[in-house]
Amino acid sequence: MNFRNRIELTLENGVAHVQLVRADKMNALDPEMFAAILEAGSHLFEEPAARCVVLSGAGRSFCAGLDLTSMGQTDRHREVPLTERTHGNANAPQQAAMVWRKLPIPVIAAIHGVCFGGGLQIASGADIKIVAPDARLAVMEVKWGLVPDMAGYVLWRGNVRDDVLRELTYTHREFTGEEAVAYGFATHADANPLARAMALAQDIASKSPHAVRAAKTISNKWWDATNDQLLMAESHEQQRLMGSKNQREAVLAGLEKRKAEFGDP
Repeated sequence: MNFRNRIELTLENGVAHVQLVRADKMNALDPEMFAAILEAGSHLFEEPAARCVVLSGAGRSFCAGLDLTSMGQTDRHREVPLTERTHGNANAPQQAAMVWRKLPIPVIAAIHGVCFGGGLQIASGADIKIVAPDARLAVMEVKWGLVPDMAGYVLWRGNVRDDVLRELTYTHREFTGEEAVAYGFATHADANPLARAMALAQDIASKSPHAVRAAKTISNKWWDATNDQLLMAESHEQQRLMGSKNQREAVLAGLEKRKAEFGDP
């Protein structure tokens, strides 16, 4: 499935592969790319067969960030102010990153080459980030007289140390994939991040989709919910799962030492 010649989406064995395909521009973010990302995300909300998502970039890089030429032309004629919430709690650029966190299924980003600015924020929306050790990353916005405003501050909270984020933001210093893991921007470094991400996605897709979705629901509340709210979230999700068809299948498959056959949500 193609979205605006910017995103290719394939679905196989429960794994949706969402790939940025503006390779000639290192998948830089122009208005069509933003629109395509939002459309692909909306499609996945309504796709019950998708159990995990892999987010990657075609060609030499994951995403070089904003296409400043096209975005500059657009911004001069912006009709909707950035302060207007057009997608729930977010504006459209923020939703391009937040949609991956908001999806009810896990998202794994496979990062290689360049991952700058808005590209880094989009990758940060993933639950898990696999990065090439020699990838080049940067919180780039201050270089262009801007600030990170695509949900980065929300998505980095709890992962990236405060003083490290301040330094990288103020200086827009590049850092490697290995440093990204140490800093909290990424989960694992791997020489073949896409292969690692696809293998992990297949593993997740083999688990009970209802249990995985419930775990993501709780995880999304983890950082800013109170203890009481988290305790209730655990109880609420567990109450829904216990005795359900997929939960019974998980137990039987484990006892019978066979592959589980789960139904879609």
